[in-house]
Amino acid sequence: MKKKVLQIAILILVTSCGFKVINQSDLLNFYISDIESYGSKRINYKIKNKLLIINQDDNKKEIKLILNTKKTKTIKEKNIKNEITKYQITVNINVSIKDENNSILKDFNVSHSNFYSVATQYSKTLNNEKKIIGLMSNKLTDKIIDELIIKLNDL
Repeated sequence: MKKKVLQIAILILVTSCGFKVINQSDLLNFYISDIESYGSKRINYKIKNKLLIINQDDNKKEIKLILNTKKTKTIKEKNIKNEITKYQITVNINVSIKDENNSILKDFNVSHSNFYSVATQYSKTLNNEKKIIGLMSNKLTDKIIDELIIKLNDL
């Protein structure tokens, strides 16, 4: 009898803790008016296109971003014949947030790393690299949006 009362009490306490899932679209109280980018053109192009989708609204705060992207490609693996079998790509992005008066509000860094295999044909290897860069730029954009929400809402 005591176990059942204890279980019910624990169930009531755990389920009524007041935790509320925050909708991220409610936290987007800003819009990006301009993006300056330096570094890798392909990655910056993909990130710019995804970031500029954030809707403009008069009630939202206007910000400008400066992206400084560095892509490094290193050898991850070689086989017994000393031939390269895998490459590792690391992308580091330094993001500066400016307000409408062009004063820098915050700076932060975002990075992501991934690898791809070398194919028998060079064109397939280049396609593998392009696919990985596309996936990495999507993940980096999501990380940038998350950091912008955190930095601008002072959570």
